[in-house]
Amino acid sequence: MSHIFLGRELLSMPSPALDQLLAIMAALRTPGTGCPWDLAQTSRSIAPYAIEEAYEAVDAIERGDLDDIRDELGDLLLQVVFHARIAEEAGQFTFDDVAQAICGKMIRRHPHVFGDLRTASPETVQANWESIKARERQDKRDRSGSGDAKAGLLADVPVTLPGLTRAVKLQSKASRVGFDWGDARLVLAKIREEIGEIEEALDGPSAEAVAGEIGDLLFAVANLARHAKTDPETAVRATNSKFERRFAYIEQELAARGSSPEAATLDEMDALWDEAKTRGL
Repeated sequence: MSHIFLGRELLSMPSPALDQLLAIMAALRTPGTGCPWDLAQTSRSIAPYAIEEAYEAVDAIERGDLDDIRDELGDLLLQVVFHARIAEEAGQFTFDDVAQAICGKMIRRHPHVFGDLRTASPETVQANWESIKARERQDKRDRSGSGDAKAGLLADVPVTLPGLTRAVKLQSKASRVGFDWGDARLVLAKIREEIGEIEEALDGPSAEAVAGEIGDLLFAVANLARHAKTDPETAVRATNSKFERRFAYIEQELAARGSSPEAATLDEMDALWDEAKTRGL
């Protein structure tokens, strides 16, 4: 049985498909009759699959493939069910506990829907959301007894996020207290400065220094994307796809000439690259 809100009323409704998925996972994890691979897994061992499935879902969404979106969201849901089953077997929590936790969180963070608060704009809703999140974080620290040990503004930005995504989140957090450039052109100036520092590092003997300067450049580029209201991960995925299309064109055209990238010169491949651009690939 699952629960939904209709307006401000909590409703119960059967969920046979979800019940079946939970039963399938329980069967897979049953000693003696279950799947040896599934039985051997731990939350730590399957953690990378959650990241992989999330990326595959995003890819399907960006391609607009509805069948793939449905399937990939199912794979992502399976990861939630898998982790919850492992925790239930250890007596830690259940899938229902997971669902109830997110229901409670969404209700708390939407007092303008499920409470008496009325807001006038998306900006007000966002500000209220962040305020509620901050109170929740402090409550969690109080319950854990950590006090102010991790009370820093950036403390809750997960280290496991993709680098560019985490950079944007760190920058966004810092911007709330005024630690930010007010103009994207100032960020461009910083990027030019970082490029100059990379050039200097390339002239030196330290590969570590070069890596550090490249990291600074990427951080600045992520900041530019944030100021331009562009997600850098989405932008670089689009560029990756563009590179794949254009390089595939190079391979196809060379094959038609009885050649290959290995046999072609850089000038030949550059010319074909330009052709691909002209064709809108």
